[in-house]
Amino acid sequence: QVQLQESGGGSVQAGGSLRLSCAITRTAYNCMGWFRQTPGSGREAVAVIYTPTGEPTYAGSTKGRFTISGDKKTVYLEMNDLVFEDTAVYYCANGPWSLPGCSLAVERYTYWGQGTQVTVSS
Repeated sequence: QVQLQESGGGSVQAGGSLRLSCAITRTAYNCMGWFRQTPGSGREAVAVIYTPTGEPTYAGSTKGRFTISGDKKTVYLEMNDLVFEDTAVYYCANGPWSLPGCSLAVERYTYWGQGTQVTVSS
C-alpha cells in the first residue's frame, strides 16, 4: 500500500524558512510533488521532482524561493523568504511521469498525504 506522510509544518514569521519532509512507504510512480491549498481555493502545485534523476519543476509563484529535493523514499521542500501568501496546507503526492516531464497538474497525481499546515505571520 502506498502511503505518504508529511512533516515539518508550523508557524513562522514572514521572511523565515521551513523545511517540509514527505516519507513514502512504497513508490508507485516516479514523480513526487508538493502542492498547497488554502480555504476556499483549489489545490495548486508548488514543485515536483522526477525522483530517478532529481530533476525539479517549479510553479511560478515559488520559483527562486522554494527548493524541492529527494529520492523515491523521501522528498523535501525547503522554503525560504516565506510570505503571508504562502500560508496553506501543504500536501505531497505521487504520480506517473509522462512527456515532457513530471506534471504540475493536480489531477495527474494518484497518491496523496494528509497534509501539513504552514502558517506565515506578517
